[in-house]
Amino acid sequence: MAKSWTDDAPQPVALQDHTHVNDPLSYKVKRFFLGGALNRHSLGHQRLKKRFALGILSSDCISSSAYGSEQILIALLPAFGLAAFAILMPMTAIVLAILIVITLSYRNVIDVYTKTGGAYIVSRDNFGPVVAQIAAVALMLDYIVTLAIQAAAGVAAIISTFPAAEPWKMHMIFAVIVLLTYGNLRGVKEAGKAFAFPTYFFVGCMFIVFGMGLYRLANGTLPVLDTDLPGAVPLGEAQGLLTFSAIFILLRAFANGGSSLTGLEAISDGVALFKAPEHVNAKRTLVIMSTLLGILVLGVSYFAHHIHAMPYESGVPTVISQIAKAAVGTGAFGTFMFIMVQLATMLILFAGANTTYSAFPLLVNFVAADGYLPRQLTKRGHRLAFSNGILLLAGGGIFLVVITAGSVEHLVAFYALGVFTGFTLAGFGMTRYFQRTKPKGWKIKVVINGLAGSISLIIVIIFSVVKFTQGAWLVLVTAPILVATLLRLRRQYTREQEALSVKTEAERATSIARHDVTIFIDSVDIATVGAVRYARSLRPHKIKAVHFVIDDRRAEAIQAAWAKSEALEDVQLDLIDCPDRRIANSALDYAIRKTEKSDVELTILLPRRSYSRFLGRLLHDQTAEEIAAPISQLRRVVATIVPFDVNRIISGSTSTPKSSVETPVIEHEKDKSKPTQEAPQVFAPVTHHAEDVTPIEKIEWRKRSKVHGRVTSISTAPRGSAPMLQVEIWDQTGGITLNFLGRREIAGLEVGMEMRAEGMVGEEDGQLTILNPSYELLV
Repeated sequence: MAKSWTDDAPQPVALQDHTHVNDPLSYKVKRFFLGGALNRHSLGHQRLKKRFALGILSSDCISSSAYGSEQILIALLPAFGLAAFAILMPMTAIVLAILIVITLSYRNVIDVYTKTGGAYIVSRDNFGPVVAQIAAVALMLDYIVTLAIQAAAGVAAIISTFPAAEPWKMHMIFAVIVLLTYGNLRGVKEAGKAFAFPTYFFVGCMFIVFGMGLYRLANGTLPVLDTDLPGAVPLGEAQGLLTFSAIFILLRAFANGGSSLTGLEAISDGVALFKAPEHVNAKRTLVIMSTLLGILVLGVSYFAHHIHAMPYESGVPTVISQIAKAAVGTGAFGTFMFIMVQLATMLILFAGANTTYSAFPLLVNFVAADGYLPRQLTKRGHRLAFSNGILLLAGGGIFLVVITAGSVEHLVAFYALGVFTGFTLAGFGMTRYFQRTKPKGWKIKVVINGLAGSISLIIVIIFSVVKFTQGAWLVLVTAPILVATLLRLRRQYTREQEALSVKTEAERATSIARHDVTIFIDSVDIATVGAVRYARSLRPHKIKAVHFVIDDRRAEAIQAAWAKSEALEDVQLDLIDCPDRRIANSALDYAIRKTEKSDVELTILLPRRSYSRFLGRLLHDQTAEEIAAPISQLRRVVATIVPFDVNRIISGSTSTPKSSVETPVIEHEKDKSKPTQEAPQVFAPVTHHAEDVTPIEKIEWRKRSKVHGRVTSISTAPRGSAPMLQVEIWDQTGGITLNFLGRREIAGLEVGMEMRAEGMVGEEDGQLTILNPSYELLV
């Protein structure tokens, strides 16, 4: 190509986009439902403000107040009768005291782990990987149970308002999980905005209920409900509190009440979702969340105690719906408020289920990044969410709903054990951290975290005993199996990494003395000729063609056709007997013989003809893949499949990319219709500053221009050559290459980010370039 404008060469042009592979139907469906793919550099814009973070991360914890007190009564009423309402308040006080201790413990976690924390990270850093997997399994099980129980409780709120909907209970639970999954696959920001409102709506409605309830209690109009109604939990006889059976029932009730504290860890697990400064915003949100939870749990228990709200065996009407009805009355405003409270309860419970879609994918991402879960769980999907983690969570939640028939009472049996195991490990892990590092005020922090870990451990033991027959046994049996599985996956990943690691002797062996190429053929056609052409481009020591004979007549025909072809006259053809017709075995034997010498490397080319998807599989075999698989296991042997699209020729289509602009062609005779380089009449001063950004398509050769685009590729010269960095940027009109001589990197430059550059426009190989431009990285 001519290198100067004095040679009448074609005018240099900007880089132009070409045609792309047509999107498959699956991608079109994904794009239709989820929207366009998000660039990973917009991930920072997916961070949450505190008001949205409170909605998306706190809703699980706050929504627990809707059923925590009810679960305590379910355990107490059959054993203690009406005395259960008197026991409810002291037990609620104990739950709130534990809430305060664990909140202070997790504030310390967020203080230290300012980007991401939680029981898994704390356990990994302070106890090692084995203990960390115990935390991982416990939290993963807890999040799956949380999704199932919150969805089921939200549907129970609907049925409490509209009892006729009970036959559709399972369908509604499945629909809720599917809709939550869909919303989160679209991206965490959209899901957070959608679920911020229910948190505030629920808190506001409950404060109105509490206010009206206190007013009616003060003037003596707050009703006391009848406790002898059909369907209600049966009342037992009052008994002493110091008998063994009574203590057991009290512990079971306390374990049920512990479900009110689930979700406290979600904020420490999701610190990375907050806007900067992440840890400061996370701590403030944690305190607000715990305060709201404490007020709501205390309020529900207080009014349940006063009005004798009875839980029902079917789960509906719920205790919280009875409190709302008693507090707001039965008038027009009362009916309206009752419906609003039930709507808010439903929404907050669904929002609580949504919280797991933030915490669970982040957790499994950390575990998978450490090598204890499949690496697919670390990949962000179409909308920058951890799609595989979201789908795994949804599948687990649906499975639990099916085996428990959507019963909140049965799901509680699986609940809290996992999360309190996480509380235990987080508390003891931070205790060990502070004892080791001894920061300012470490003694107080050791006391707080040690107390939180000890209390949580006691609750885990209590829960394991009193809930063992109700479903805790399944968690206690499943968890060790899952921990062993995670450790087994890690050992497998470690072996694979060791096998692929570059040893010192392998690093030095950058070349080999002799490289031969063999082409396995089954016919003489254009695909074979294309494979031979590719073999020549490899510049081997020797090229051979091999046909394994399983049909003598076919072998003779191939030999005759080979001898007649001028394109193949310089390539030796070997016919090798294959008496048992097992071509893969014969190919393997051939490769072993040809690489007996340690200085020989063999490349085997396998022409593969691609036909139509259905008829191609029906009419043709897939021998190339069967041969390549065993050969690829040999050292110093590379099996390469050379594809050839027969279906494209039959259909008459072409895969040649078409540029959006005509590529100039050099001809011996000057064609006046072609754009050619002409000597500029007035040269732009080199020091002139380009004021405005020019679309890349409009920039002109040998004139100073300022361009703005997205970095699509970064190329660095090899270490053994002169330093040079090439950066390709594109806007909507085209692309241009920026050449930086004398350097190998630009601090902060990444593929995908936006960049602005200014300099003199030159050309290289017919394409416009800017040499050593001034630049600005746009974050």
